[in-house]
Amino acid sequence: MKIMKFMFVNIMILGSLISISAFSWINIWIGLEMNLLAFIPIMNYDHFKHTSEVTMKYFLVQVSASMFILFSFLYSFSFLNSIEPLNSLSYYIFNSAILMKMGAAPFHFWYLEVAEGLSWMSLLILMTWQKIAPMILIMYNFSMDLFFCMIILMSMIMSSIKSWNQSSLKKILALSSINHIGWMLSMMFLSQSLWILYFLIYTIISVNLIYILNKYKIFLIIELFKLINFNKYIKMFFFFNFMSLGGIPPFLGFFPKWIILNSLMENNMLVLSILMIFLTLIFLYTYMRLFIQSSIMKMSNKKIFKTPEFSLIYMINWMNMIGLIMFTIIFNMY
Repeated sequence: MKIMKFMFVNIMILGSLISISAFSWINIWIGLEMNLLAFIPIMNYDHFKHTSEVTMKYFLVQVSASMFILFSFLYSFSFLNSIEPLNSLSYYIFNSAILMKMGAAPFHFWYLEVAEGLSWMSLLILMTWQKIAPMILIMYNFSMDLFFCMIILMSMIMSSIKSWNQSSLKKILALSSINHIGWMLSMMFLSQSLWILYFLIYTIISVNLIYILNKYKIFLIIELFKLINFNKYIKMFFFFNFMSLGGIPPFLGFFPKWIILNSLMENNMLVLSILMIFLTLIFLYTYMRLFIQSSIMKMSNKKIFKTPEFSLIYMINWMNMIGLIMFTIIFNMY
């Protein structure tokens, strides 16, 4: 079974690489379908609760988005021999379908239900790798127009509001992923390739969080409080990552948001910058709620795991403290 999973992971990676390196529209579609058909067995591999139902939802949504992508290709081909300029309808259909594939608002109707039914490792793939090919396809025809400004704001608004009453950590991280999609799209305004920096930092933080949650099979906020009440190091590092994920200085997650806001203000997009800051502050309420509730709990020094086992995670988590200083020094040198 491990060999089969390894094979499907390779096909999934190959499908994404084919999509982002293709020279024709049909090869882009083939790469996306290869990625989809390889990720579905990976979702079923863990035999998690409600996996079959979630897999069917994911399959139907992705197939529907693929149909809209094909329709946009065919619609644009009908204008190739026409004297009139290319109709912008295919532009909106294609980008909307790509945004649906990666779960951006307002096309996120499937994302939370699918995230809730996946295992932590499958959710990590959904939140990270499955966004690479759609993001790069959007990068090919990205322009900071009203359409993408609305997508950015709606992703932040919907994720901020829906995160208030969530008790499931999977849904909180899924909504955080939707929020970060808005920031990644904003990063493309500065540089169409610099969003990779944001994506790498977001991936590192997500891996740190999900490693702890997967190891101890934590799914709800109450279960998380029971875990971190026993060890102050887990508590400290876990909320280091949460604060970094929210973009609070002096943590590493603040660095890409700092670059984005600086670029938007230099280009006189003050309204968008202010709205993004305000909506992110609303989402931070969810993180601060977890932090404050755990801070007032009685702390115990009882060890529930061996420290050497987490030596690598300790080292990676300290990057959240010194990463902002390191990146600031490196970028100022150039």
